[in-house]
Amino acid sequence: MATLDDDSVYKVDSYDDLELTLVQVAADADARNNEEQTEEVIDNPPESGSSEFNYKYDDERLKLKRKLRSYEEKEDISRPKYSRNQDGKPNRQESEERGKLKRKYDESENVQAEDVEGHAKVVATHYNALEEKGLDERSKSRVFHLRKFHNWIKSILINEYLTKIRDHKKHNEPIRSLDMCCGKGGDLFKWRKGNITHLICSDIASVSLEQCKVRYQDMKTRNFRERGGTLFTTEYIVADCTKVRLREKYKDPSIELDIVSCQFAFHYCFESLPQAECMIKNASECLRPGGFFIGTTTDANELLTRVRNSESNSFGNSVYNVIFDCDIEKPPLFGAKYHFYLDGSVDCPEFLVYFPLFIKLARKYGLKLVRKEKFNDFYERMKVEGKTLLTTTKSLETYPAQHGAQLVGTDDDYEHAKLCWEKNGRNSRIGTLSRSEWEATSLYITFAFEKVKGTRNK
Repeated sequence: MATLDDDSVYKVDSYDDLELTLVQVAADADARNNEEQTEEVIDNPPESGSSEFNYKYDDERLKLKRKLRSYEEKEDISRPKYSRNQDGKPNRQESEERGKLKRKYDESENVQAEDVEGHAKVVATHYNALEEKGLDERSKSRVFHLRKFHNWIKSILINEYLTKIRDHKKHNEPIRSLDMCCGKGGDLFKWRKGNITHLICSDIASVSLEQCKVRYQDMKTRNFRERGGTLFTTEYIVADCTKVRLREKYKDPSIELDIVSCQFAFHYCFESLPQAECMIKNASECLRPGGFFIGTTTDANELLTRVRNSESNSFGNSVYNVIFDCDIEKPPLFGAKYHFYLDGSVDCPEFLVYFPLFIKLARKYGLKLVRKEKFNDFYERMKVEGKTLLTTTKSLETYPAQHGAQLVGTDDDYEHAKLCWEKNGRNSRIGTLSRSEWEATSLYITFAFEKVKGTRNK
């Protein structure tokens, strides 16, 4: 189980402090979702850095709000309330001043709304624009083995928890799954191997989801031709899982899911508290007691440790680069933005996932943490069980390179592999990743939550 010590770089001393901070964040988020704010929220704004919002910007908005209210008899800032001169006519100077403040406040509201909506558009546009590359093209990539290794991680993770589910089911009892942020359907084959019955595919990018449908149809055709059997059924939902309640879009809103998967995408929801809660609710709401919510995401603790050690706002190597766009000494719990560049390909903005807070929010929706592991720890635990898959999928690079082949990295990138090879007497080749790739993959973690028995879907 993760403790606060696991994420000590956030400098939150205890769960009591975390609870207080979360309450402050929730109060601020509620205030932004309503036209009226209470005196308590207005007069006691959260401390800078304690929530997902830019508080330097927010403080200005609060000052504007207070000035506007000084012109009004009630909290409703939309009502034109003016004082009058001795002759009974409205005070024109005061009226004009209030008008300027009102316009400035409205502009700040619009900017904030556009900023939040903008991130969602960036994510959708980014993934819609990604080209579908063939195997030959992908094999030429500097991170070919890294991507294969990440695919291996997902395969083993999904299989591990599908096995747990099957162990508690009767023979041929249906298994229903939700793949949140499914992208182009890269995990369809994993679901087929897992012998599930039904799969709900959801993603923010409509083009990606269309490609997912095509992949499924191709798989269905091959499956019928080669096996003469049936394949799991599917349904597709174009939606932002951080803002839309998925249950309302299911063909059967009363469906009970056995497993929910969110691979390399959960970090997008930590843009704000409402988005994180929406994503977790989507994962939990239709999950049956004993079912699992699994996924992979970035390790906020590792990211912050590396950027602080770099003595700048960025770090990386020849394979990847991370640039922070937030206070790295006191990052906000939500909206701690950074940009991830992998092998020259610009990725869209991502957000740090403060894991103790993730655990706390998950508990609110009936989910308890089962396991959290760094990718390298997951690999050490599962490498024997997944050895065959590692080999067949070429998830590791062969060292020394086979005759006629060339290593993807520089000689310095394989010092660790060379030592291991020499230690084994140079009798056989070994499987590895370049040092640069190991550094990149160690930025990620796996997680698994279980739906607590006795909790009901609402």
